[in-house]
Amino acid sequence: MIGKAKRNLSTATGFFLLAVVLLWLKTYVIQQTQFELGTEKAIQKFLLFLNPLGSSLLFLSFALFLSGRKKYAGILFIDLVLSVLLYANVVYYRFFSDFITFPTMFQTQNFGDLGTSVLSLMYPSDILFFSDFILLAAVFASRYKKLDASRIARRKVAALLIFALGVISFNIGLAEADRPQLLTRGFDRHYIVKYLGMYNYVLYDAVQSTRSTAEKALADSSDVTEVLNFTRSHYAKPNPEYFGVAKGMNVIYFHLESIQQFLINYRLNGEEVTPFLNSLIRDKNTIYFDNFYHQTAQGKTADAEFMIENSLFGLPQGAAFTTKGLNTYHAAPAILSQLGGYTTAVFHGNNGTFWNRDEIYKSFGYEKFFDADYYQMDPENTAEYGLMDKPFFAQSIPYLESLPEPFYVKFITVSNHYPYLIDEKDATIPPHHTGDKSVDRYFQTARYADEALKEFFDYLKESGLYDRSVIIMYGDHYGISENHKEAMEKVLGKEIDALENAKLQRVPLIIRIPGVKGGVNHTYGGQIDLLPTLLHLLGIDSKDYIHFGTDLLSKDHDQVVPFRNGDFVSPTISYIHGKFYDTQTGLELPEDRMDEAKEYLKLVEKKLSLSDKVVNGDLLRFYTPKNFKPVDRSKYDYNRHEETVNH
Repeated sequence: MIGKAKRNLSTATGFFLLAVVLLWLKTYVIQQTQFELGTEKAIQKFLLFLNPLGSSLLFLSFALFLSGRKKYAGILFIDLVLSVLLYANVVYYRFFSDFITFPTMFQTQNFGDLGTSVLSLMYPSDILFFSDFILLAAVFASRYKKLDASRIARRKVAALLIFALGVISFNIGLAEADRPQLLTRGFDRHYIVKYLGMYNYVLYDAVQSTRSTAEKALADSSDVTEVLNFTRSHYAKPNPEYFGVAKGMNVIYFHLESIQQFLINYRLNGEEVTPFLNSLIRDKNTIYFDNFYHQTAQGKTADAEFMIENSLFGLPQGAAFTTKGLNTYHAAPAILSQLGGYTTAVFHGNNGTFWNRDEIYKSFGYEKFFDADYYQMDPENTAEYGLMDKPFFAQSIPYLESLPEPFYVKFITVSNHYPYLIDEKDATIPPHHTGDKSVDRYFQTARYADEALKEFFDYLKESGLYDRSVIIMYGDHYGISENHKEAMEKVLGKEIDALENAKLQRVPLIIRIPGVKGGVNHTYGGQIDLLPTLLHLLGIDSKDYIHFGTDLLSKDHDQVVPFRNGDFVSPTISYIHGKFYDTQTGLELPEDRMDEAKEYLKLVEKKLSLSDKVVNGDLLRFYTPKNFKPVDRSKYDYNRHEETVNH
């Protein structure tokens, strides 16, 4: 029996079948244990087991077209490629709770800054993810001279390919039966991986990426009509109480890296983690939104910026910052420059090429971009993602003072970034004690970021800018992903179910307007809503612009907050991972409320779909709002010149 098995391993068929079985079972185990796919029904569990089989058969079969011993080497090579792809998604998922897409693969300009973050997500035990390849390589090496080098008839290989496609078709049929329109409403990649498997997801993603790339070439001016009709019909007129209350004031945005809502007023061992932010929300002129959600996807920080500048959603795959940098936009910097005479600038202590900022900012109409070239990047003051917040703000002051008022500026902080590393000398609060290192350190870097803000606000008050500026602070995305659920349950002292995890996507939104009465505002909203809100505060009506958000202070504001994967939250109904919930009770929605819930879902899907059409088709090139001129990118040069303010 053993001798026969050894002889079979010396044949291409035996070697191939061993590779298929090992890759199939390995992939199944990894999909089951490394990803949160929510397989509840028996058919979903069966499909998770089945789906690696069809793709393993399909991809490995191509090696059988090779001649001689190249067949074996081909099987090894394909197995290695698929293993690397699978492992890369495991590492990516450990932080982002998402899967790699083709656009993210080509964001190579970001890779140089990701070293420590990636290494912190890799474990020595990960070598087991390549156990099948190691075993196959050992068999190949030990039996090399005995391997059968005869050619396999092409009709047999073709029959094998047809069988593999049959398995995949059967898989798709069952998936569509359980999840209708799976491939046409695929906002959430978790569903694609759950029903079709990792390797088939890659094929699906490739098709989607190709299709979105082709949209621009096929688009014409008629495509913008549907979008305009939708945004105009969902326009929220300004609240007279707030319209124009900040007209002519400076606008200062603070992009708070990884700051989540739960940090506000949170005490660790009796001590406030963010004492300055806590004090700011109590300021009599501060409006604090406590039901404000980040709506980012794979672009994370870049998605947040994209939404606040344009009131357009980020893309479902990759980041518009990197793939759509040359598009036409009607962004906040251009609007305020043209209609309000604002000077516009971004401050960021990192490389200008990161997230393609040095290109897309030109399309937004930013006049100045102070990147790492403008700062003293001493090793003791820099972290993995750029200049630490305290020296960053301190060094930004001369540049800020060089700008004519009124100005529209944005400060992008980096210190509170995964994996939340901080020198002992900079840590002024002990770590948490959940046992999860990144979660525990998160509170220390958040405290450091809070202290840096206080120091800069002291300058703003001393200089008088505090009393003549609208100050807007927003969290850009989550800091702690759902992969750290056990630790977060210790932090919050309660169980985190699907709806509670959705609520954890809340980030602070703090708007301080001199002379305007503040307070806590419980309105539901997201980053998509910031631009129309700001424009109305400055006395600029947003009705002529294509915006998918609405003014948070308007009585007509839409409180259904879409997430990029098609889920949503609202004050009454939420939709998470395919289930509807009563937002207030946390219970699944009764049948008599499903009609209302499904209308919300249709609205969310329509918004996401139309926004994608605008971005992928570059539709804003076909429409110019009244009193607005298209941005001329050639006017902007962000390179440092001699006349720049020196320290």
